Amino acid sequence: MKQFTALVQIAGIFGLMAQGVEATMRDDEESVCVFYPLSEEDSSFCRGDLRIVYPDLGDASCTFIPSCHNYRERISREWGSPKVIFSQAKKDKKYVLVMVDPDAPNRADPKYRSWRHWLVTDINGNDLLTGELKGNVLSEYRRPTPPKMSGFHRYQFILYGQPANQGISLSTQERTTYGSWDMEEFAERFELTSPVAATQFLTKSFVD
Repeated sequence: MKQFTALVQIAGIFGLMAQGVEATMRDDEESVCVFYPLSEEDSSFCRGDLRIVYPDLGDASCTFIPSCHNYRERISREWGSPKVIFSQAKKDKKYVLVMVDPDAPNRADPKYRSWRHWLVTDINGNDLLTGELKGNVLSEYRRPTPPKMSGFHRYQFILYGQPANQGISLSTQERTTYGSWDMEEFAERFELTSPVAATQFLTKSFVD
């Protein structure tokens, strides 16, 4: 009990207000792992109950990836694409999923903002109910790998409803690079209106 109390008291390490912080704890034989929610500003991005599920870690939506159990290293070097679950998906609709890093190379100077990490179109609603995506992959999943000493990066997942009979592709120029991607222009080009759901997690280099 004393250990739990001490861990809650250091919640301010991420600049969060102690009041209202709910930490999910997972025990093993050696340590206690605390999962901190995002700040009010960053958590406002999360909407629509979009779940991003990695092995062992579980749902990473709207949280900091903790350093315990080597989670930051494993998300950067070991785990492949997560399960993406949207319980409100409609079985007869198709969706587009985008994953970007808006903080490349760092949040203070994001000159390569909207670095594209994953882009999948033609996702059936049924797939979002199970989390196993089988759509048309325009950009293969690229693991979150924040540079050393660049601080925390946001990794954002944005889900759009795909217009019926709308074919979606990347231009030749877009296929040659991942950084400085104009995601807004891409969305406008293919009539992707307001996202139906969005979420993000924050992590930093595991060597920091």
